[in-house]
Amino acid sequence: MKNEENILGHEKISKLMIKFSIPCIISLLVNSLYNIVDQIFIGWGVGYLGNGATNVVFPITMICLAFSLMFGDGASAYLSLKLGENKREDASRGVANGITLSSIVAILLCLISIIFLPQLLNLFGCTDVLREYALSYGYIIVIGIPFMMIGTTLNSIIRADGNPKYSMLSMVLGAILNIILDPIFIFALKMGVEGAAIATILSQLLTFILNIMYIRKFKSISVRKDKFKLSGNVATKVSTLGISSFITQMSFVFVMAVENNLLAKYGANSDFGSEIPITVLGIVMKISQILNSIIIGIAVGAQPIFGFNYGAGRHDRVKETLKIVLGLSVVISCIAFILFQTIPDKLISIFGSGDELYMQFACLAFRIYLMLCIFNGVQIPSGIFFQAIGKSLKSAILSLSRQIVLLIPAMIILSSMFGINGVLYSGPVADGIAFVMAVTLLFYEIRHFKDDSHTYKEEVQVENKVKENNTTRHVVITISREYGSGGRYVGKLIADRLGIKLYDKEFITKIAEETGLSEEYIENNEQKRDILAGLNNGYYSTMSNADELFIKEATLIKEVADKESCVIIGRCADFILKDRKDVFKVFVYSNMENKIKRATQIYGLDKEHAKKEIKRINKLRENHYKYYTEREWNDYQNYDMCINSDILGVEKSAELICKAINI
Repeated sequence: MKNEENILGHEKISKLMIKFSIPCIISLLVNSLYNIVDQIFIGWGVGYLGNGATNVVFPITMICLAFSLMFGDGASAYLSLKLGENKREDASRGVANGITLSSIVAILLCLISIIFLPQLLNLFGCTDVLREYALSYGYIIVIGIPFMMIGTTLNSIIRADGNPKYSMLSMVLGAILNIILDPIFIFALKMGVEGAAIATILSQLLTFILNIMYIRKFKSISVRKDKFKLSGNVATKVSTLGISSFITQMSFVFVMAVENNLLAKYGANSDFGSEIPITVLGIVMKISQILNSIIIGIAVGAQPIFGFNYGAGRHDRVKETLKIVLGLSVVISCIAFILFQTIPDKLISIFGSGDELYMQFACLAFRIYLMLCIFNGVQIPSGIFFQAIGKSLKSAILSLSRQIVLLIPAMIILSSMFGINGVLYSGPVADGIAFVMAVTLLFYEIRHFKDDSHTYKEEVQVENKVKENNTTRHVVITISREYGSGGRYVGKLIADRLGIKLYDKEFITKIAEETGLSEEYIENNEQKRDILAGLNNGYYSTMSNADELFIKEATLIKEVADKESCVIIGRCADFILKDRKDVFKVFVYSNMENKIKRATQIYGLDKEHAKKEIKRINKLRENHYKYYTEREWNDYQNYDMCINSDILGVEKSAELICKAINI
């Protein structure tokens, strides 16, 4: 980890981009092309109605993908966190529970899809003309749901196990098999859309088998049969960690459902009919996804560079990386824009031929719907940038705004005003507004960067004045406290009375020394977790900076607890050391009036601001504690003593705790 962090801090940005971005781009492109291959062969072997049928079935696949990524990415993050805490058994249980969850949900979704397929197709905009093709294709595709879901879940976990090459290989081999089998089943055996569906599930089966075989080859853990038994706490944690992936994928499902229904409704009142718009716009969106895959791959590759250098206070390197990412993304977007505007007929022809109306609408769709696709080169990287630097709210705004907040309302409003053309114009409207939002947030963030406000620390001197330990036995006191309760001062008084060391800011200094992150950044990001932090997980990164800070602090806490008697302030130390017999766990609280009084006296806040700040910080501490311990922060059962510092005052409270420890 140390070498990796040093590379991120001093290696040439362009070299780092090549190292991190290219694998991401390849993986995302393979995934995008996987979905497109069927449509190319179906277009030539069956016709555009076959492609229209696959477009109304596709949302079912996306729902399954959302769940499989939630369990896969969640299990991956759980694996990384528990390995960082050196809890291999827990890591193994998390991975196994993720696989079990994926398997159970896969079987349920398979059964539901088989039983209710006609109703689901109606929900996703299927027309009477497309129904026969959609049912023929859909009934076969849904049989392969368990293979697709479990294989996808394992792909994420294998990548987190440190074997991205194997993960990529299983995907690529599946995609290659699909390309080989599609023409055989569609053209040679003349099986039409059924043949394309069979080719798809056989390729998914290959990926599934390869990934299942890997379970016995895990490098970091050993997964035994007993670990697959579901644990409520572990299953909930895995699902929570993967919720951002679920939300991202489900947003596409909602867009496609609304879009297909509007195209069917307003297309029926146009010269194009319902089937041509549903088919064409589905293809247009999948082609644009190739553009987005490249942009996402570039930005995701830069995530660790953004995150580390922002945390280290190297704002010059953050700006340089951002310029490169935005520059590359805009260039790619410009090339795509030129292609979409100049040769839309050639692009749609890749997916088979059609009549004059089909080609006419295809040209309209490319030129109108993707009119402002250049802006994707700014909006998409901006969301990932804020993700990388831990700005959860801004990241969530940019990630969800284009798909849910802007595109769907624009479709509904504009289509009611302008019919089928209104659906097309919703694309540039959403892109334009999302672009303005991204630029505004980026400008505001960068403007507040401090030029060279921190130096990149290679060495930090740690003050280490340890008093004689006048206790006769080894004891560690952990102090959890409400903001403004005087808990830290209570801890200091205890340390002074017992003649042992107090650990609080010392952890910040030590972590800064080991990681190169600035002390200011660590202090602002440790022990704090807002409600949107769950959306702050990257596409291909398993841990955020906050996760890595927690793991490093947990390691340090265990080290100092082994080494000496001490008092440790906060940082979930009561949980981290919960299995030790020599730990005395304390929670200090007080009423709001006295917390406000202390905040105004000690921190110089006015009363109204003090109250808001107390509530805000205590909520962040509560979220942080719940996220990493799966327990309630203020639950008295977690502690040996809970004390209201108002009753005796901080000095007497410290004295009482010392007496309890001696007893």
